[in-house]
Amino acid sequence: MTTHAPSRFLDRATPPHIMTLVLLAGLQALSMNVFLPSLPSMAEWFDADYAVIQLSVSLYLGMNAALQLFIGPISDRFGRRPVLMWSIGGFVLATIGTLLAPTVEIFLVFRMLQAVVVATMVLSRAVVRDIVGEARAASMIGYVTMGMALVPMLGPMLGGVLQELFGWQASFVLMLLCGLAMMALTWADLGETARSRSTSFRAQVVQYPELLTSRRFWGYCLSAAFTSGSFFAFLGGAPFVGTQVFGLSPSVLGFYFGAPAAGYAFGNFFSGRFSVRLGVNRMVLWGSSITATGVATLMLLALAGLAPAPVFFGFFVFVGLGNGMVLPNATAGMLSVRPHLAGTASGLGGAIMIGGGAGLSALAGALLVPGAGPWPLLAIMIATSTASVTSIIYVIRRERAVTR
Repeated sequence: MTTHAPSRFLDRATPPHIMTLVLLAGLQALSMNVFLPSLPSMAEWFDADYAVIQLSVSLYLGMNAALQLFIGPISDRFGRRPVLMWSIGGFVLATIGTLLAPTVEIFLVFRMLQAVVVATMVLSRAVVRDIVGEARAASMIGYVTMGMALVPMLGPMLGGVLQELFGWQASFVLMLLCGLAMMALTWADLGETARSRSTSFRAQVVQYPELLTSRRFWGYCLSAAFTSGSFFAFLGGAPFVGTQVFGLSPSVLGFYFGAPAAGYAFGNFFSGRFSVRLGVNRMVLWGSSITATGVATLMLLALAGLAPAPVFFGFFVFVGLGNGMVLPNATAGMLSVRPHLAGTASGLGGAIMIGGGAGLSALAGALLVPGAGPWPLLAIMIATSTASVTSIIYVIRRERAVTR
């Protein structure tokens, strides 16, 4: 591992302060969910079906996945700092486009372009892996994303209030202002951490097979993808369930969106506290099991007619808790398979994870129609959370077999 100078805040000659990494990752989280309470109102504004306006979630996630295939290799080649600066600048311009869009089709195009901000999430994790080893990386990523969890906890609440006071555009104005602020902070504080550079972009891309043929890499990727898939399905389906099934207002719905974020914060705290001691595999197993158990219990309560809105949304704390335990540890595992390809692994692993999430989000939006109730959403979530448990059990058994 390359030795880096100690971090000094607002000194571009040193690695970034941890708070800068928290805020970078938080910008991507804000752009993903602050406007979710406004989805039904946006459908009315653009005179579009809910399934169409819900594409602002699934298309955004899909573009996230596609971009991550390139962001990692490009940053390994040219460095973390310039890629972050260009990406945040692109996000700012795309956000202006969403505010000026006259039709839902043009809005969705600019919404897809907003996905370039995914670089802030991908590279905040790669920066961590640049400067610390695997065990400490899991712990540090846990603390970074624990702080970042405040954004998805407070973002939908704020978005719901902004919707009721000023309309759906207010959430996108907030994204614009935050993007401009992060451009300034990144320029002032984020020193370059990628010391080892490949000779060409192609030299990075051609090493994808080195990762894709690793069973360990796939195990971590699938466990993370299936666990986060339950959360992405929630993002796609919860606005419909909240308004159509439970009749919630945007501000109340935004408040309930804080439940998985609160669990996510606690899960990341546990990751930061215990990952070094317990190891990444055990943390992933426990986290994925918590998610599956929480969703299964909620389904049983709903079948028994014992899941009013506070109970229904409250149980998503367990989804967030499991994600907070799985994702930092699975990510640290992915990035440590080939440390010299940390940026590439972060982008490729994130593409697999978020690409699956995009499909599940779109599926939830398509299946949730008037009269369906919450059942399509719960069915998707129980299937994905169970698959996550199966994936990490396979990895653990495989490692035991190899070491015997």
